[in-house]
Amino acid sequence: MINPKQSQKIVFFILLLLSIIVLVPVALIIIIIVKEGISVINFEFLFTAPKNGMRAGGIFPAIIGTFYLAIGTTIISLPLGIFAGIYLSEYAKDNIFTKIINLGIINLAGVPSIVYGLFGLSLFVIYLKFGVSLLSGCLTLAIMSLPAIITSTRTALQSVPQSFREVSLSLGATKWQTIRYAVLPHALPGIITGIVLSNARITGETAPILFTVSAFYLTRLPNSIYDQVMALPYHLYVISTQIPGISKNITYGTALVLIVLTLSLNLFGIILRIYLRHKKKW
Repeated sequence: MINPKQSQKIVFFILLLLSIIVLVPVALIIIIIVKEGISVINFEFLFTAPKNGMRAGGIFPAIIGTFYLAIGTTIISLPLGIFAGIYLSEYAKDNIFTKIINLGIINLAGVPSIVYGLFGLSLFVIYLKFGVSLLSGCLTLAIMSLPAIITSTRTALQSVPQSFREVSLSLGATKWQTIRYAVLPHALPGIITGIVLSNARITGETAPILFTVSAFYLTRLPNSIYDQVMALPYHLYVISTQIPGISKNITYGTALVLIVLTLSLNLFGIILRIYLRHKKKW
């Protein structure tokens, strides 16, 4: 019979092996992209518009378009997601209706992104007549990111000890005052982490913006929310599949910029979560 220490070593070895199996391909992909793309990363590539049919020049409009999409999506989804999470965690009763809503939110988080793109095309672009525009793209991405924000907000609020609420209410605070001053500050690390990670995901989405906002080729920046924009994920798809004769270094360089942007958002979320957790008193 295997003793407990040997069993533990076997389990740890298996977990280590599985981690290596997962991490090695990811590391190889990043190494290849950095090796092939780092040579084109310079001032011109990052801060000028594409030219010569996107075979030369830079990706500045795509970077700015991605930035606009992330900011617009956050402005729309942040208040809706947080208030919905607060309602489901602090106000909604535990009944069949609430359970159906929670199940729906979980299922929406698993819906393929192309379905959101088709939904945004039907509702915002065609029915509401916003056209293929920054507004349509932000609304579509906001709907796609809502399940993650609602879930992270609800989970973060539920992690706060119930005693915090009881003490606040016993001192005469209202329900909202209790949530605002005794619960939300302690739930902020989880909420902010969910928001940042949600934004990191939408910066890499192609299907939703393909139908609602992305332009094939632009040399100017958007002037209003009804303009089309270039975006890094779609731009990467275009230069990889639609532009013959383009240097592979440009393709890899664009992929490198997108990876750095996404990883930077993730890193920011991790650092912010650690900082806020260190400020907790419980």
